[in-house]
Amino acid sequence: MAQATPVAAVPAAASRIDASTGVVVGLIAGVAVGLFFGERAAALQICVDAYMKLLQMTVLPYITLSLVGGLGALTRAEAARLGTRVGLVLLALWTLALLAVFTFPAMFPHIQTASFFSTTLLDEEPSLDLVGLYIPANPFNSLANNIVPAVVLFSALLGIALIGIPNKGRALETMEVLNQAVARVARFIVSLTPIGLFAIAAVTAGTFDPRQAAQVQMYLLAYVMVSLLLALWVLPGLVAALTPVPHRALLAQTRHALIVAFTTGSLFVVLPLLTEQTRLLLREHARVAPHDERLADVIIPASFNFPHTAKLLSLSFVVFAAWFTGTTLLPARYPALAATGVLVLFGNLNVAIPFLLDMFRIPADTYQLFLATGVVNARFGTLLSAVHTVTMGLLGTCAAVGIVRLDARKLLRFAAITAVLAVATVGSTRVFVSRFVNPAYDKDKVLAGMQALRDRGRAQVYRTAAPPLTSFSGTVLDRVRSRGTLRVGYFDDSLPYAFTNGSGELVGFDIEMALQLARDLGVKLELVAASRRILEEGLDPSTCDLVMSGAAVTADRAVQVLFSAPYLDETLAFLVPDHERTRFSSWDDIRSARGLRVGVIRAPYYLQKVDAELPGVEIVPIEEPAQMFQPRSPPLDAIMLTAERGSAYTLLHPEYSVAVPKPRVAKVPLAYVIAGRDAALASVVNTWIDLKRKDGTIDELFGHWILGRDAARRQRRWSVMDDVLKWR
Repeated sequence: MAQATPVAAVPAAASRIDASTGVVVGLIAGVAVGLFFGERAAALQICVDAYMKLLQMTVLPYITLSLVGGLGALTRAEAARLGTRVGLVLLALWTLALLAVFTFPAMFPHIQTASFFSTTLLDEEPSLDLVGLYIPANPFNSLANNIVPAVVLFSALLGIALIGIPNKGRALETMEVLNQAVARVARFIVSLTPIGLFAIAAVTAGTFDPRQAAQVQMYLLAYVMVSLLLALWVLPGLVAALTPVPHRALLAQTRHALIVAFTTGSLFVVLPLLTEQTRLLLREHARVAPHDERLADVIIPASFNFPHTAKLLSLSFVVFAAWFTGTTLLPARYPALAATGVLVLFGNLNVAIPFLLDMFRIPADTYQLFLATGVVNARFGTLLSAVHTVTMGLLGTCAAVGIVRLDARKLLRFAAITAVLAVATVGSTRVFVSRFVNPAYDKDKVLAGMQALRDRGRAQVYRTAAPPLTSFSGTVLDRVRSRGTLRVGYFDDSLPYAFTNGSGELVGFDIEMALQLARDLGVKLELVAASRRILEEGLDPSTCDLVMSGAAVTADRAVQVLFSAPYLDETLAFLVPDHERTRFSSWDDIRSARGLRVGVIRAPYYLQKVDAELPGVEIVPIEEPAQMFQPRSPPLDAIMLTAERGSAYTLLHPEYSVAVPKPRVAKVPLAYVIAGRDAALASVVNTWIDLKRKDGTIDELFGHWILGRDAARRQRRWSVMDDVLKWR
């Protein structure tokens, strides 16, 4: 029987150890360079990008060639027997690995998390198109667009089709030659690993935010603990429960190979050794016939074409990345992650992980953390993959020859010990990270520390009543010109448009816009607190010239006041307790709920909107935003607000989240209120808004105050060059 050819020829163990030394040297040198140069090491990012693309270059050709060649080399009888029984063994091991993956959330403690507004809140949840994902209408399109599951299925079908074709020797020989060519390319890329890791380590050490280190440590610890549990007990214990091979004998016989695999970080090194030791275990303990013993020579190389337990355990990073970024990954989506993950992991992790991060809408930049943690996790993953390989050889051979025994006593003992060890592993890891690693919530401090994006001048601020403006015979605009001062009203505590930061300064989107307007008009600026009643009663010119504080435009308000042209659109949403976010993400789900109490800002438009959309909901009017979080009896289930404004409030109250109901996303325009319905001032303000939209000022301020871009004053990264040697 032809054996599957590995993606790269198995080199000598000594040369692999030398290569491993080069990797360690490159890693240490990269960290040293990053610490020495600090943020200047970011110049090496181009090398990181090039290395990452090289790693991905041979992945899809490898998938196609290895699957077609490996499966096509089998005969019908071999495929039927091995495919069924060994396939069941592989499915069992995959199931164990996936169960381990989904224990990871239990090891991560609950953390208070909140974020500024993100436009992803408005995106529709993508439907999982299994047909389009798995069945390629055009295999070449799937290859060109890195649709890994479709490439896997096409290659597997082509390999299976080759089994029954006579005179397939030339095709298989061609596949082997092409595989060897791909292997040469892969070996060249592998030889660049010290350089690639040097660049990655330098950029990471030079730019990495130390505040993220604690949370990365959580994943490292969880991965190491789970991989050791699987490698040292679960997989060997399963073999001992189902076959005559004892747990202790398996680890004792393979310990040398496992140590070499862990040290070098390569499964290729020990494949021949693992195969030989598997045959020895079958001969000494399972007492199989010599010709059956040789089945391990087929099963182990063939199983190399399929994802092993350590690869599947890498799916835990997707779960971690969702927790790390505050992205919702509900247990209901775990089956989709499992099914898709198994298929994409037929390829390389460098393709699979970014693909899954995109699929589950997790920020792609977390992939850099995966690379950073992989330096440590790869060693433990290689140890686990080596144990997986031996397990496949032992269980697969015993299943094929019919000596697997389902002993209820042994299985119950194995299950009981596994459950105890799993609970102890999860519990101890969670306790440790909760006490020693779990970071404190600080997003409220970020909001309190926000300052103007740039210096646009100064203003006289009246926190209480300001002296009334004298009457003027001309227009409000004429009065502004005559006084040389523009008086702008603002609503107190109108996050993120006008609020007081931790330094006692009046800041916000519209405060900065007011400063810019005064500068562009060439006048001084006065800021005065205004009452929200002006939206229903009109703006008296003796109070101020206009109000700039995120006022929502509604038809009933337009009867009383003159609005400028809209300068922003907000999105209607609900502010809800964290655990209720999913419940309020669909209009249909909200309508089907009973007994809901929703707080709504007292404005006819919003009250009518809620009443029309949700006729069965009890509406509780709210006068001021500050009243949203006051205790009530009975409590409110949700508060209708806008997503942009509500996201800012969640920074102060991280126990709340913003939910934008789908499928219809309702928009609310924001505009400025013109005093005395003055048409001349309105015309100037409208023209100015158009100018600020076109010169990028509004987008710039939106990014800062709404999206939180550069919300925290970024501190220069510490470096030896700047802070020790003072070479600036």
